[in-house]
Amino acid sequence: MMPTRHPSDLLLAEFAAGALDEASTLVVAAHLALCAQCRRAVADFECIGGVLLDEAGAGGFSVAKRSQAITAISADLPQQPLPRRDLSIAESVEAMIDVYGRGPWRWIGPGVYRCGINLEDKGVRAFMLRGAAGTELPDHSHSGSELTLVLKGEFSHELGRFGVGDMEEADGGISHAPRIGNEECICLVAMAGTIRLRGLLGRLIQPFVRL
Repeated sequence: MMPTRHPSDLLLAEFAAGALDEASTLVVAAHLALCAQCRRAVADFECIGGVLLDEAGAGGFSVAKRSQAITAISADLPQQPLPRRDLSIAESVEAMIDVYGRGPWRWIGPGVYRCGINLEDKGVRAFMLRGAAGTELPDHSHSGSELTLVLKGEFSHELGRFGVGDMEEADGGISHAPRIGNEECICLVAMAGTIRLRGLLGRLIQPFVRL
């Protein structure tokens, strides 16, 4: 089944330009490995990069011109998967993560485990989360951005359902209480800042939460 929830165009454009931090690059690259639609979108952005630079040098470019350029170029693009940039030696998402190395799974709450990924950039962390079937996570928001890619299983919350290959972009303006489906769920996450637990229980356990 193909993913139905994708990174924003802005995030894909930043990936194509090499402008993302290391953790976010890993999560987006993992999504691209699972999503032909977004591979083609990144190819569009890479192909028109020079065109946009030329337009900017001539005094800027309009949204309409950008849209026309993408439409014209994408019609001629080959449909094979993109090389996975600096992660191109990895043949699977699992191998991509292993390029960096990871720590052991550690218990962080009832039914939930965390596995850290070794990155040099500590400003935005990358890690994996594993949750048991039926686990309900506390309602929370974020002090920074969070990208979450589902690798196994599914979770859902107020904004919908997320299955394998789906990616969620969250920030301080989003509050959610994810519930894991009927099987174990594993996600790859890039997080800036911390989570902010809501409600009385959340405030009580907040000092003990270290994601």
